[in-house]
Amino acid sequence: MCSTFRLFLPAPHRPARSVLYGLAALGLFSEVTQAATAPSSQDTTTPHPKAEQPPKTERIIVTASRRNLTGRAATASEGSITGTELRLRPAYRIGQILEAVPGLVVTSHSGEGKANQFLLRGFNLDHGTDLASFVDDMPINGVSNAHGQGYTDLNFLIPETLSGVDYTKGPFHANIGDFGVAGSDHMKLASEIPREITLSAGTLGDYRAYAGGTVHMANGDRWVNAGNISHADGPWRYPDNARAIRAMSRYTHGSDRKGFDITGMFYRGQWRATNDQPLEAIQNGMIDRFGSLDPTDGGFSERYSLSAHQHMSGENWNWVNSAFVVHDRLTLWNNFTHYLDDPVHGDQQAQDETRTTLGGSSAYTRHDRLAQFLSDTTVGVQGRYDFLYVDRRHTEQRRTLPDCSSSVGHYVCNADNISLGAVGLYIQNTLHWTSWFRTVIGLREDYQGGVDNNLVDGSATHASQWLFQPKGSLIFGPWKKSELYLSAGKGYHSNDFRSVSGSYSVDKFAAGSVSVPLMTEAISGEVGIRSTPLSHLNVQVAAFIIDFASELSYDGDAGVTSPGPASRRQGVEFSAQYNPLPWIELNTDLSFAKARYRTNDPQAYGIDGVYVSNAPDFVWSFGLLVDTHKHWYGGLQVRWLEDTPLSRITPCVHPATRKSTSMPGTASHPA
Repeated sequence: MCSTFRLFLPAPHRPARSVLYGLAALGLFSEVTQAATAPSSQDTTTPHPKAEQPPKTERIIVTASRRNLTGRAATASEGSITGTELRLRPAYRIGQILEAVPGLVVTSHSGEGKANQFLLRGFNLDHGTDLASFVDDMPINGVSNAHGQGYTDLNFLIPETLSGVDYTKGPFHANIGDFGVAGSDHMKLASEIPREITLSAGTLGDYRAYAGGTVHMANGDRWVNAGNISHADGPWRYPDNARAIRAMSRYTHGSDRKGFDITGMFYRGQWRATNDQPLEAIQNGMIDRFGSLDPTDGGFSERYSLSAHQHMSGENWNWVNSAFVVHDRLTLWNNFTHYLDDPVHGDQQAQDETRTTLGGSSAYTRHDRLAQFLSDTTVGVQGRYDFLYVDRRHTEQRRTLPDCSSSVGHYVCNADNISLGAVGLYIQNTLHWTSWFRTVIGLREDYQGGVDNNLVDGSATHASQWLFQPKGSLIFGPWKKSELYLSAGKGYHSNDFRSVSGSYSVDKFAAGSVSVPLMTEAISGEVGIRSTPLSHLNVQVAAFIIDFASELSYDGDAGVTSPGPASRRQGVEFSAQYNPLPWIELNTDLSFAKARYRTNDPQAYGIDGVYVSNAPDFVWSFGLLVDTHKHWYGGLQVRWLEDTPLSRITPCVHPATRKSTSMPGTASHPA
């Protein structure tokens, strides 16, 4: 339970219509103008008994969670979430704002400060192995992360500064590379936010303070500043004591035709974590269901970033460039096996990482007419370079011990200096053959290469790889406000460089039988429909299949992700949004999936069956959004996560989980 008080501070004088125009750009406002037609000629000598009335204008404000992409989308499953839904959707974790993506489950399994756990399209994505996440075009997934490949920590975000989320599913878009097989999300930062102070408090030690606003310069430039502090304990016997501080500053210059922006962000968080506990310890009374055998588990995270965009456009072209630099530190203390390896001191280990990432992108788009055909072509390049130090240490109550039972290292079990570069080149063309048929063809080439310096044994491993990925879609329609999509493509996820170099062993899962490349490819297909069968009702349906050359699985004993045998996922997704009234939206999402390993001899891979453990079979959610656009707003969200297999032999399942959250609120909206 949480109560929120918001105070909107008065802004400097500006015409009310500027606010309306800004919201119209987000698709939240529409104008219906009714004007009487004046006579073509008038007798100026005849006096009129009444003055002529000006045209009447009626503004209809519609609460809409997702933009209608009919006629523009490349696939049936992609979408764009408005800032309205992000504001109205109830979420008690920052990462849960991404549950606005249909079929995506965002949860937590180890403390409130750690990266979330993601589930999508039959994948237990752990902390983001096949979900590519971006904030302000900065890639968030950490390659060769200390804890798990693709580690996606969104705790640095301030939700009030987000203007929307664009998402995709499947490897069908040429501008999406690493980690994008299951899906991707691009979180966009707002260039203008209201002046606001928010204070909130709730049970379980939940406290939060936020302040933010926009400074408008005389030349039209905007300077956004925001910051917040937060604290949460949770229901645990040993409170999380998760505390964090966040800050953002963003400067925007220019117009839609030409301009730039630059953004700085800061985050620092610390927490205690109650991890998974032995069932026997609960059954014999050692601890209760909220207890912990090691209350010193937890973590520390710190992040600084600087990002910038420069854009320019002409009558039939636009060019967007971006650059970023990110520095972060992370330490996680986890006791995965308790006293299995060290009965005296316990098995707690510290996973440490210090990383600096440099990168950027450039995309040039042209809109041309080829004979009688309309053509849109985008050519782009993306790149990043990571410098990181990563290690694992045997600890007791967060104190480093000299010996490590699984390594010859002294004070470190593993320690690596890794330098890893990645470059992606792509081209994508959309050709409108007729008014009811268009094609989208994309080509992408990725390169990754780097070196791993093993600081325990002194070895150095160099590795590199190229990967070509064709993609495409056929789109038929619109017919009666409906479109049919056929999509296919190849994508990939990268593997932890330490598993490629052998810096740590993956034999527990793969028994040494899996060759680990830098990039593991996947092939996927999708057929779907996007329709508006009734007024104010939007529906999207998609059936998909994904074949991975190697499945990434989380090893709970080692605390890392490891590559395994090939896998296949098949499923169906359904989404719908309905506005019975302009100020109410009902939405629902259903996702069915079947995940299996593609092998007739699982024993050869060191596994005992073909069921993919922890792969979700069914996810359902229902939401209610209410916004009177005056003083009252609110949201209700219900989510159901069906039983998931725990064993690879038979579908022995983890019990289904359900969650319901609500967020009533009141506010005095600024003019």
